[in-house]
Amino acid sequence: MKHAVISDIHGNLEALQAVLQDVQSQGAEDVICLGDIVGYGPNPRECVDQAMEFAQCVLGNHDQGALYDPEGFSSGAERAIFWTRDQLEMPNGDPQRIHQRWTFLSELPRTHRVGPFLFVHGSVRNPLNEYVFPEDVYNIRKLERLFSLIERYCFQGHTHVPGVFTEDGRFISPDEVAGRYPLPAGKAMFNVGSVGQPRDGDPRACYLLLDEQFVEFRRVPYPVERTMEKIYSIDELDPFLADRLKDGR
Repeated sequence: MKHAVISDIHGNLEALQAVLQDVQSQGAEDVICLGDIVGYGPNPRECVDQAMEFAQCVLGNHDQGALYDPEGFSSGAERAIFWTRDQLEMPNGDPQRIHQRWTFLSELPRTHRVGPFLFVHGSVRNPLNEYVFPEDVYNIRKLERLFSLIERYCFQGHTHVPGVFTEDGRFISPDEVAGRYPLPAGKAMFNVGSVGQPRDGDPRACYLLLDEQFVEFRRVPYPVERTMEKIYSIDELDPFLADRLKDGR
């Protein structure tokens, strides 16, 4: 059985639609989302509606920020989350649909486990807020602690940078393995990357496919200019949120 694991959609409907088309073409049977459905992007309602159809979602820090008060956000991210909250409230919208969206977000779990696979937004230690960056290979104590908490495999988002952390302290980018990496006999952590806000220098949407033997990182082009134009047209969204999409930063 093949699963699609996606993360960090961030209200980018064009990227999400392109990824879901690719997911279907690859024969994945379901979609697991690692959070941050909303935040930054111009289509939070549509992305939440789509996420409600996924097999499983976990809570991201921006999703929580929309539900409660954002903590530790930059000024641009905070403005975006307050605007997102207004969009989800949608005064002239269908009251039942508004309730369904808020209920869905409020009931998202912080973790999801299936056999040896753990799915979180941030990390096994702090599922909501801890970043696990490639440069953490130089923080031996941090990685040792994270691996000590993992039963076998952990899939995480939040950083928007895809790759694999090995138990012996290496970080392997998808380019180093032509996008395909065998599930090891030992432990591993997988950064899924971002659908809607890639930050590894590649503007294409990123997600991964998981089966019994391999993970495969997929890059999917989408009409980024269309998303950028939407962001530019919304006063409450910082133009930087559009600019960075073009460069994948």
